[in-house]
Amino acid sequence: MIIRPSRLRHNLHIRTLTKENDISLNDLVYPLFVIDGKNIKNPIESMPNVYQFSIDKLLFEIDELIDLNIKNILLFGIPNKKDDLGSDSFNKNGIVQKTIIEIKKRFPELYIMTDVCFCEYTSHGHCGILKNDHIDNDLTLKYLQKQALSQVQAGSDLIAPSSMTDGMVKSIRNILDKNNYINIPIMSYSAKYASSFYGPFRDAVKSAPKFGDRKMYQMDPSNSREAIKEVLIDIGEGADIVMVKPALSYLDVICKIKDQINIPLSSFNVSGEYSMIKAAAMNGWINEDLVRDELLLSLKRAGSDIIISYFTKDFAKKKKNND
Repeated sequence: MIIRPSRLRHNLHIRTLTKENDISLNDLVYPLFVIDGKNIKNPIESMPNVYQFSIDKLLFEIDELIDLNIKNILLFGIPNKKDDLGSDSFNKNGIVQKTIIEIKKRFPELYIMTDVCFCEYTSHGHCGILKNDHIDNDLTLKYLQKQALSQVQAGSDLIAPSSMTDGMVKSIRNILDKNNYINIPIMSYSAKYASSFYGPFRDAVKSAPKFGDRKMYQMDPSNSREAIKEVLIDIGEGADIVMVKPALSYLDVICKIKDQINIPLSSFNVSGEYSMIKAAAMNGWINEDLVRDELLLSLKRAGSDIIISYFTKDFAKKKKNND
């Protein structure tokens, strides 16, 4: 007798019935960039169909996202002024804080996640507070607390620290609990690699380091066991969700971590991964819709429970058209 696994691939009905993984909008988070000013919708040249929005324009964008049934966003702020401390990041009138307040007035049903880091806000472009041109880890923790607390006070639903500062989850959890924000989850960028795929994002928020690089605090792409160690430390400190970033070149890391933990795992399909697919599609080399969906499915199959992706809006449009 010939064993015929192809029977379960014979037609669409049986393929759908036996499908092991699928993507829904419940799995996806859409990153958005907000900038000071009015009537601004600046295209980001290296990220086709992604924009910097002023708050007024962002509200129009969110109106469209709600219509597309997009439920989750991740905010990144671009301040008018940057300084050594990244002061706008913890200012109650900072760009992210003002944005959260305005979104919650209009769209209380939208789930707002906020990135907690300093690279967008500091004049030097590094992810923490510097001392003698090196990150002062413990001083940075104090300012991460201020940033996280100010975002939650403005109305953030979830805090996502991304600085790869030792002890960041514990410090943020402590300050939130101390201020009675015990139900605000922390999604930690636990395994964030010093990757070459971040280039377009750095264009978007003007956050390229003014000197050196981020290899002193972000992970070496050669390492996977270290990622497991970082994740387990963050879980021990109180992380509710952990993350791998980037995603596409780190499917093995996602899979290994998934086997080690019992809390939700997210992955960040980053700007460079997005832009290279967009560029290939614009040149007619690939079918964008099919490649995009295959990419997202690969992240789900590897073990991602939550996927942060600039493709979220495109995926939602296709889904709405198909429905």
